[in-house]
Amino acid sequence: MARFELKLPKMGESVAEATITSWLKEVGESIELDEAVVEIATDKVDSEVPSEVEGTLVEVLFEKDAIVAVGQTIAIIETEGKEDASITVAPKKETVNEVAEIEKEIEKSVKLVSSPILKSSDSGKFYSPLVRNIAQTENISMEELEAISGSGKDGRVTKDNIMSYIENRNSSPNVVQEKESKQEIETITAQKEVPKASPISVNGGDEIIEMSRMGKLISKHMVHSVQTAAHVQSFIEIDVTNIVKWRNKVKDAFLKRENEKLTFTPILMHAVATTIKKYPMINIALEGDTIIKKKNINLGMAAALPNGDLIVPVIKNADQLNLVGMTKSVNDLANRARVNQLKPDEIQGGTYTVTNVGGFGSVMGTPIINQPQVAILALGAIRKVPAVIETSEGDFIGIRQKMFVSHSYDHRVVNGALGGMFIKTLKETLEAWDLNQEF
Repeated sequence: MARFELKLPKMGESVAEATITSWLKEVGESIELDEAVVEIATDKVDSEVPSEVEGTLVEVLFEKDAIVAVGQTIAIIETEGKEDASITVAPKKETVNEVAEIEKEIEKSVKLVSSPILKSSDSGKFYSPLVRNIAQTENISMEELEAISGSGKDGRVTKDNIMSYIENRNSSPNVVQEKESKQEIETITAQKEVPKASPISVNGGDEIIEMSRMGKLISKHMVHSVQTAAHVQSFIEIDVTNIVKWRNKVKDAFLKRENEKLTFTPILMHAVATTIKKYPMINIALEGDTIIKKKNINLGMAAALPNGDLIVPVIKNADQLNLVGMTKSVNDLANRARVNQLKPDEIQGGTYTVTNVGGFGSVMGTPIINQPQVAILALGAIRKVPAVIETSEGDFIGIRQKMFVSHSYDHRVVNGALGGMFIKTLKETLEAWDLNQEF
């Protein structure tokens, strides 16, 4: 018999660790090749870890809610055949813990903090497992952690931020306090002084439902966006009759040739990417007083999960795809999003987001910007409506296929002219659709 180490796989360049959320197999159960063994979660996405071998799960090295580094062994699977010298037998849990403690003692003396380091503070700041571990080791209290200015996404404290704080604190206890600006102090004070909501009365007939981990992340992300960006909206109605007719004409041939269903989403996403190329200042991010003009056009595509949560997979370099490539990307990401198989890197790096509110029957919506982007487009339902048709022989009333699009943008950096011209150009692109074009 051979023993195989199941390790936490690499999930992208920006992901160093993950939390074990659920073991799908128990010790003693048989495992097939590529069968999911454990569910894990990062700050961005939930996913499963499949087995690289067929065998029996004989040992689990981490319990539920444990934080594991990429490349670390999480379980042992016993396989048929002779012991393979290339497969290292994992040490027992006690050995792992002992080695870890020895390494810590060699690097530095470990100090214990009097109060635990929480995942998020009263002010709403989120702290990653890595930052919390460093704070615990270096005897940094929650109050000190709260005062550190974060340079990460949504103002999060990064590893560099906390290591810089530790370096300055060790060299001079008052250095960090002297460097804090008056504005930072006022911000921290204001956050602490925000009144808490009054408790909600619950009676015997009410059902109490715990928010999911992803639901909590979405909630914080949306509140942060509303508090950060100056949201303003522009609306426009688009006649998509030619697109509807063209899709009905070619969808069967498209499916037969490409083995992909042609929906309206990739057609619209392709037009959005083309329009962004004409208006590159909509493809920016704002960091303090600095505008970052993005080189790549990475389209986020908001997708609903079966439990009602939303996730935004990203189509990288969307402007470089033709309609066939866009269709394959849209279908692939949407299908894997529904079964929770997206990789962390596939939901990061977006520069502009599109959400389809029409899929739920909504005529239009006012979406919240996906920070740190500066704009988001909502696609309304396509409807048959009576419309005035202008011809050289006069005006007529006819039935047309129309939809509304809603453009939310950050008025701090995107003025009404840019926000309005963007969707006006999108309208012109879609309404000029050639009924005789090939796909």
